[in-house]
Amino acid sequence: MAGTLGAMLETSARLLRLLSLLQAHREWSGGELADRLGVTTRTVRRDIDRLRELGYPVHSSPGTAGGYQLGPGAQLPPLLLDDEEAVAVAVGLRQAAGGGVEGIEETSVRALAKLEQVLPDRLRRRVSALSAFTVPMVGGFQGPTVDPEVLTELANACRDCRQLRFEYRAHGGAVSRRTAEPHRLVAAQRHWYLVAWDLDRGDWRTFRADRITPTPPHGPRFAPRRPPAEDLAAYVREGVSTTVYAAKATVLLRVSAERAAERVPPAAGVLEPVDEHSCLLHTGAGSLDVMVVHIALMGVDFEVREPPELNDHIRELRDRLTRALN
Repeated sequence: MAGTLGAMLETSARLLRLLSLLQAHREWSGGELADRLGVTTRTVRRDIDRLRELGYPVHSSPGTAGGYQLGPGAQLPPLLLDDEEAVAVAVGLRQAAGGGVEGIEETSVRALAKLEQVLPDRLRRRVSALSAFTVPMVGGFQGPTVDPEVLTELANACRDCRQLRFEYRAHGGAVSRRTAEPHRLVAAQRHWYLVAWDLDRGDWRTFRADRITPTPPHGPRFAPRRPPAEDLAAYVREGVSTTVYAAKATVLLRVSAERAAERVPPAAGVLEPVDEHSCLLHTGAGSLDVMVVHIALMGVDFEVREPPELNDHIRELRDRLTRALN
């Protein structure tokens, strides 16, 4: 009896491990799953059949390039959620992914991608209808929104290491077709950015997710490259706040980095602490005139470190304002 119970527990633990692998990766070969679980491919096939009996929609494709993947089915698998709860969770995750609750956007997208992967079609339609006819009111934020379905598609492509084909609308409105190897999604100030290797340009690029229109079918799977930086959040922050602009500057702010962070959003510049009373701001703008206004409106004392010609623009603005008061 004890031996039978032990075997049952071992099988149950292996099924949970198998389910976790299927949820973490879009497609596995039988050999890959057998190696991960330390069993034979025959045992993997039996375990797949058990998951199917429990209601998990595990699909298989034949041939040497075939494998197993978790997909939508006719019934909701045993997630300890009934239909109404599953719909409520999916709708809530979509709203959170759109920036309704600051700080959980990335987690919400990952969870939403997993949940929608196994939602039956009838529940998927209910979620889409509720989202389409619900108007969120998020105080003060008027920036662009991203379709949660686009975010989950991008997240799945990152997870599966699958080439992504999409149309990209640049800041000026021009549209280009891109093929890229997606690496990570980064959320910053309620904007979403995709960090990906652009195959046409042979370099890393950061794409605004709200300007991406996926154009499936997507490409084959790829071997992940070494990312452009260990801290991808800092990499994106520097790229969107400084690198992309024609005019760049470094300014010493006469406040601590902690206080400056309350006035300088991540997309407006990169802060570098100097001491407890000052910090450096590395920032960019379309022109030095725009930069002068941007820095002046921070409401703190500052000193220009570079470029020196920024001081000339500050004097011009000072003289213009003086004349306006006379």
